[in-house]
Amino acid sequence: MKKFLALLAGLAFMVCSMAGMAEASSKKKATPAVHIRIDISSQSMAVDVNGWSYGRWKVSTARDGYYTPRGTWRPFLLKKMHYSRKYDNSPMPHSIFFLGGYAIHATNYTKQLGRPASHGCIRLHPSNAAKLYSLVQKHGMGATRVTITN
Repeated sequence: MKKFLALLAGLAFMVCSMAGMAEASSKKKATPAVHIRIDISSQSMAVDVNGWSYGRWKVSTARDGYYTPRGTWRPFLLKKMHYSRKYDNSPMPHSIFFLGGYAIHATNYTKQLGRPASHGCIRLHPSNAAKLYSLVQKHGMGATRVTITN
């Protein structure tokens, strides 16, 4: 009987230890479901979904005299169609805002993709912007990260 109780106590200890380990590991920073990485030096965007490569596309970031911020953010606003109050009501379809007035959005100036051309936003081909917008909608802004590097 003593051996049985000792075994039972040992099992209970193991179960509690494993539960504690699971709780500790769940507190680690979660990998974003959608990770959008913009590389300014190559004027490209790579998108991963749940750790798998989804797409790699040409972009346009800030031209001379303007600035695209560097860092990592979580999007805070999705707008299917936005018009820039700052830049003559310019259309910004499929906008994903990540910092103030900075957004990832579609452009009709597709021949400029692959080189700096914007006032600071990240411009994408309209079909790619629509795909990205849908991904962020599906997985949620809280599960999306935008990272911009040189």
